[in-house]
Amino acid sequence: MKQTRSWARRCAVQSLYQQALSGGGPAITDLEFLAGEDSRRVNQQYFQALIEDLRRHAREIDRLIAPALDRGLDEVDPVEGAILRVGVCELAYHPGIPCRVVINEAVELAKLFGAEQGHKYVNSVLDKLARQLRKTEMKTDS
Repeated sequence: MKQTRSWARRCAVQSLYQQALSGGGPAITDLEFLAGEDSRRVNQQYFQALIEDLRRHAREIDRLIAPALDRGLDEVDPVEGAILRVGVCELAYHPGIPCRVVINEAVELAKLFGAEQGHKYVNSVLDKLARQLRKTEMKTDS
């Protein structure tokens, strides 16, 4: 079975969501989390890199997201907040991944896990942030 980054993103979102539900502390360790998933599907190296970057840059990621929102980050649905954090982490700290891939993956996760129209919100916020964080790439895509 092919290991994918898509599953790594999915697991990172689920891990962040569980962390939010537990009041900010890690709900379970990364390895325990992956053991509960079909780990053959997950690109574990990428999952670990995402989780590490999400932890290391948590404040900066939230600081980047905040101005792009129409409400406080604490008022955003926790699932969509987790998806936005993973997306912004990739936009800011994983420049080798095209911004369109980051946005599309986030939208798909929002369709899967988020509220009924949450994918539109995620798309709008990440598109706005991609124009800021990946100016050159977004100009080339246009």
